[in-house]
Amino acid sequence: MELFGIQIDTFSREKTLARVSEFLNEERFHRVITLNPEFLVESERNQYFKENLRRGDLVVADGFGIVLAGKLYRQDISRFPGADLLHEVLKIAEEKRHAVALIVREGGLSSDDEIRAALLEKYPKLELTDPDSAAVIFCNYGAPEQEFFIEELRNKVRNNVRLGMGVGGSFDYLTGKVKRAPLWMRTVGLEWFWRLLRQPKRVKRIWNAIFVFSFLVFTCRISKKKA
Repeated sequence: MELFGIQIDTFSREKTLARVSEFLNEERFHRVITLNPEFLVESERNQYFKENLRRGDLVVADGFGIVLAGKLYRQDISRFPGADLLHEVLKIAEEKRHAVALIVREGGLSSDDEIRAALLEKYPKLELTDPDSAAVIFCNYGAPEQEFFIEELRNKVRNNVRLGMGVGGSFDYLTGKVKRAPLWMRTVGLEWFWRLLRQPKRVKRIWNAIFVFSFLVFTCRISKKKA
């Protein structure tokens, strides 16, 4: 499905994970994007970011709003939150012995040491290494910075990286610095409300993700119908 000029993969979770496994078996770089409504709103304002998102090898619907937008276009989109996908990729990396590197934002809620400790507690056989030796790289700079950073890896031929993925705030869930919304709220699309209650300073981001995104989707849909 295409939304705002960005092609979104509509795979099931099983197919998505199969694609990730295929990527890790190939000796070349692949980029996974966990797309949410904020990304799409920003892409309408930032053409460079839009072009960046178009380069993803696998674009997964993270936000519930994208699923609803798909219904407006009569498309079934399977949501796969980035926090869940991160764990699935880590499971594969641990099982297949793919080394992992972490690119951690300075001054974030969770330090590099805290993230590493949390990962190794949950995945004790996981190999953590430096970016030049890794098969998988996760970056938590936030959008759009993390997406530009990861895309640059594509041209660094000295690297052996097979998969790069931006993880936003998912590391903070791992370390326990941020509590994730209850499952029922995630299921019905109310995770944004949980975040607003716990982090009121996110109100601008939530406004963009809920209201600005919805307005743009409906405007785009009406324009296409008229065309």
